[in-house]
Amino acid sequence: MPRDIFKTFSQNEITHAICQNDEVILRQIYEDGFPKVRKFVRANHGNDDEAKDIFQEAFLALWQNVKKGAFIPTNQTAIQGYLFQVAKNKWLDWVRSARFKRDQKHEDSFFLNQSSEPLEESLEDKYELVEQSFGKLGDDCQEILKSFYFLKKNMDEIATKFGWTPQTVKNNKYRCMEKLRKFVLQN
Repeated sequence: MPRDIFKTFSQNEITHAICQNDEVILRQIYEDGFPKVRKFVRANHGNDDEAKDIFQEAFLALWQNVKKGAFIPTNQTAIQGYLFQVAKNKWLDWVRSARFKRDQKHEDSFFLNQSSEPLEESLEDKYELVEQSFGKLGDDCQEILKSFYFLKKNMDEIATKFGWTPQTVKNNKYRCMEKLRKFVLQN
């Protein structure tokens, strides 16, 4: 079987082979399409495992739609384009999903433990590190962060306490969090 089926066979011949579950053709479509999808997923905050999952879903959608007659190729690159577009849409849906955002937040968190220590011990160490770093902040920063995160005060309440505008409080809270992150990461 030729390596590049898309140059050797017409799109109609390939769709016919898909309907016949031709393993060689299916494998070639997979091998041709996956690297492009993997590159796209990696470039958009994904990893190889996620790329494989997304590509499997797209490949299955192509296979099902060809079998049902819902996909009819209109040009010499229709199958590859369709497969990539389905994978791309599935990945973009995943990236927009709440679950992806929650997973990303966990990955990006500086509180996560990357070592092989027991979780409880590591979290305790991390909290201690954050507490020490918090002590390095100035009084205003400590007060802003305590008021916002622990006392659950809103920006207006904090602004009144300091005699600032809510926007100033928001900016200062951001700067204070950046200082805290910097201190934590330095240790």
